[in-house]
Amino acid sequence: MFDLKAFLHDLTTRPGVYRMFSADEEIIYVGKAGNLRNRVSSYFRQNHPEGKVKVMVAQIARVEITTTVTEADALVLEHDLIKQHRPRYNVLLRDDKSYPYIYISKHDEYPRLGSTRSRKRDDGRYIGPYPNSHAVRRTLHFVQKLFGVRQCDDSYFRNRSRPCLQYQIGRCSGSCVGLISPEDYARDVRMTQWVLDGRNQQVVDTLVEQMEQASEALEFETAAMLRDRIRDIRAVNERAQVENPNAMVDVVAISMSEGLACVQVFFVRNGVNLGNRAFYPRAPEGSTQAETLYSFLTQFYLGHEIPREILISHDL
Repeated sequence: MFDLKAFLHDLTTRPGVYRMFSADEEIIYVGKAGNLRNRVSSYFRQNHPEGKVKVMVAQIARVEITTTVTEADALVLEHDLIKQHRPRYNVLLRDDKSYPYIYISKHDEYPRLGSTRSRKRDDGRYIGPYPNSHAVRRTLHFVQKLFGVRQCDDSYFRNRSRPCLQYQIGRCSGSCVGLISPEDYARDVRMTQWVLDGRNQQVVDTLVEQMEQASEALEFETAAMLRDRIRDIRAVNERAQVENPNAMVDVVAISMSEGLACVQVFFVRNGVNLGNRAFYPRAPEGSTQAETLYSFLTQFYLGHEIPREILISHDL
C-alpha cells in the first residue's frame, strides 16, 4: 500500500520529474518541478480546487521520481516521458511533425532554392518555419515568378543540354546552360532572399532604379517586366507585412469548449506573417485553458524553433 506520509517526508527538494502510477502499473501522469517535495505534496492537499486533480489522486498507487541537475533538464525529461507513455491525465500534443523551411544553397555557382524539413543538411540559408507545405509552395511559386532562381535538383541541373519548360514559360533564367551570368544570377538570388526576409521595400527600391535605367535606355520590354515585378511585390507586401518589420514572433491562442481544445499558432518572421496552423491537443476533462496552453507550449517549443517573442492569449 502506498504510504503517502512517509513518501512525502523523504522526498527531495531538488528539481526533477515525477511519475504517478495506478494500481495496475499504468503511468497516469508525468510532471516536472523545480522542487519535487513542494510540487508533489500540492496534489494531496485537502479540498484541492481542481476537480481533475481530485479524480487523478484517487487513482494513484505509487509515485516514482527522477532528480535532475536543473529544472530545464527536468522539462526535457518530462517531454520525452510524455511522448513515450502518453499518460491519460497529461495534455498531449497530437501533431509532432517537423515544419518546412525554404532553403537556399550556399556553395553552388548557381544556388538552388527549395524546401526542407531538416535544418541539418549543410550551412545554406534557411527561411521559416512555415506552417505547412502549402505555404512553402505558394511562396516558392511567387519568388520563382519574380526572379527565376532555379528550383530543380542538382543532378537534373548538371545534366541539362538545353533549358527546360520553366525557362520557356519565364519562370527560370536558364542558368543550367549559361543563359545568365553568375553575377546577374547572384543579384537575383540576393533579391529573392530579401523578399523571403521581408525586406520588400529594399527590393522595390532596387527594381525602381533598374526600371528607370531601362526606360532611359529605351529598353521598354525590360522596363515593363520590372514594373510588373514591383506591382506584384507591393501587392504581397500590403497583405503580409505586419507593423514591425523586424518582428520575430509567434502568436499563440487557445480556445476550449465542451472538452475540446484548439490552439492556433501564427508565425511571423522578419515582419512577414508566414501563416498559421491549428492544433487540437488532448486535454483531460477538467483541464483549464491556462493549464492546457502551458502544456502545449512546453511540448511544442522543445521540438521547434523558438522566436524572439511569443505572445499568448492567457496568463500562465
